[in-house]
Amino acid sequence: MTVSREQYDAIVVGVGGMGSAAVYRLAKRGLDVLGIERFDIPHARGSSHGSTRIVRLTQPEDPSYVPLARATFENWRDLERETGRDLLTTTGSIHASPANADLFTDARRSVETHDVDHEVLTGAEVNERFPGYDIPADHRAVYQPDGGFVDCEQAVIAHVEAAHAEGATVRARERVLDWHETGDGVRVKTDKGRYEADDVVVTAGAWASDFFPELAAELTPCRRIMAWLQPHEPEQFRPETFPVFSLAGEHGDGYGFPIHDVPGFKFGREPSLPNAVDPDEMPQEPTTIEEERHRESADAYFPDGAGPTMRLRTCVITESSDGHFVLGSHPHYDSAHIAAGFTGHGFKFTAVVGEILADFVTDGDTDHAVDLHRIGRFFDS
Repeated sequence: MTVSREQYDAIVVGVGGMGSAAVYRLAKRGLDVLGIERFDIPHARGSSHGSTRIVRLTQPEDPSYVPLARATFENWRDLERETGRDLLTTTGSIHASPANADLFTDARRSVETHDVDHEVLTGAEVNERFPGYDIPADHRAVYQPDGGFVDCEQAVIAHVEAAHAEGATVRARERVLDWHETGDGVRVKTDKGRYEADDVVVTAGAWASDFFPELAAELTPCRRIMAWLQPHEPEQFRPETFPVFSLAGEHGDGYGFPIHDVPGFKFGREPSLPNAVDPDEMPQEPTTIEEERHRESADAYFPDGAGPTMRLRTCVITESSDGHFVLGSHPHYDSAHIAAGFTGHGFKFTAVVGEILADFVTDGDTDHAVDLHRIGRFFDS
């Protein structure tokens, strides 16, 4: 049944990690909000699935991420209290690489800049403290005790449930076909209806440039693989014994998690070659070669975790041209706002990005530390 021209204060296009948080935060401020999702809620076609996503105060990407990380930790805990769901698990975090490599030096710089509690360990000290690890003894690592993971599917569900409690409407399996500004807001056309609002917020992940073609050169969808392996020594890979990690070294760059929700130690590896894709056409099934590359890294660094393969999943991330997020009110439109380009490390910030988007819609700007991420950097002043 077609719906015709329903009126809202704000429409959020894409109700994955970022969009679900935006719908919730806007509704919590008293706005009449519609969220529109092309797939299911939650779904496995984007960047917000796979059971776990790392959360960490250590931010080798840039020290300016640390205040955002502190804010997102607070917001995750607030969401847990509001919904009664367990979302955030603390394990500690490890950032390890050769001593002169960027991952270690940049990780240490980020925690030292913001006086974040941490330890600097040798690879041998990491292996002794956390026996699931077997990284080279001469590597250096930043260990930060507050890191951990958030259950990503449960986080999307929690944000949508909290948004429903605040009166928001969310429609799944409805595809946005077009949008444009009107004299006093926006009109959004879907395959099921037409809707009007004062503002539109685009949180469409790998499909963001479909709505803003001028950003196509700055936003590149890329395919990634996640693997779950059965540990030979399961007790070494539980949340209380195995910190989440980011690792760079001779056998590849990757990240990983303890056992949670589904069988196996979860591990991801950065691809060695560019893998830009069309998110509508990309292969959904991981290949044997991709499995073997993941197993190679796990065998090298986590041999007690590298048992039989339990599960493989694909996801699509969106890399920005400079590696930083794309946030804010679009400079060419009065009523459009965007969050995109999270470059594979954005989900941890979901709980605060929703708040930031609500700030842009209701206040025109935000007090959060987003200068590095403002969309205006891609447009002539």
